[in-house]
Amino acid sequence: MTNITITIVVVLVAVGVIGGVLLFGGNGNSTSGSAVPAEVLRNEKSHTLSEAEDDKVTVVEFLDFQCPACAQYYQQAMKGIEEDYQGKINLVPRNFPVENIHPLAMPAARAAEAAGIQGKYTEMYHQIMDNYQSWAVAEDGQNVNSNVEQGEQAFEGFAKEIGLDMAKYRKDLESDQVTEQIEKDQEDAQEAGVEGTPTIFINGEQFEPGQGGDVAQQLRGKIDEALNE
Repeated sequence: MTNITITIVVVLVAVGVIGGVLLFGGNGNSTSGSAVPAEVLRNEKSHTLSEAEDDKVTVVEFLDFQCPACAQYYQQAMKGIEEDYQGKINLVPRNFPVENIHPLAMPAARAAEAAGIQGKYTEMYHQIMDNYQSWAVAEDGQNVNSNVEQGEQAFEGFAKEIGLDMAKYRKDLESDQVTEQIEKDQEDAQEAGVEGTPTIFINGEQFEPGQGGDVAQQLRGKIDEALNE
């Protein structure tokens, strides 16, 4: 896991900034003082990695599965938050694939949504993110992978690992249901003012990390603050 994180950092330097994908949620579009309506950030079809009975705190992340910054954010912050705040917060991942610079972002999103139809979105989400290095990064280790066929083969392997009905999975990949889900996420992202990934909202307020310091701890601090209000 350490080696994966180190490699992701290298890729971030080479690709993330050049590609316009903004590290650690800063997309230059502050929503401070004007919370995004809850119905824009989450709807009845949104997936959840954690659910809280009291609905007190909802954390929404608009992500691109091939975004190097999203991968680093997952390893250093979001994976631990999902584990440590399980049942305490609503944790909602939503799609914002940036296809012009991340050729496998849309196939990855479609794979996750197809798995979701069989009730295994969370399992596919983790397969995609935990194995980022194996499918998202080119052989040179410096650029994102642009081989769509290779990516789709990797996602098919993940689908088998989590026990999906493979005939249904392959059919659902190109279904209107999957397309509509991703398009809805993209439309809501635009309405929320999302311009880059990852972009995170806590109870409708965009998370904007301060300069320096541990960003994961800053995010946890904001979540704790919302829980204690």
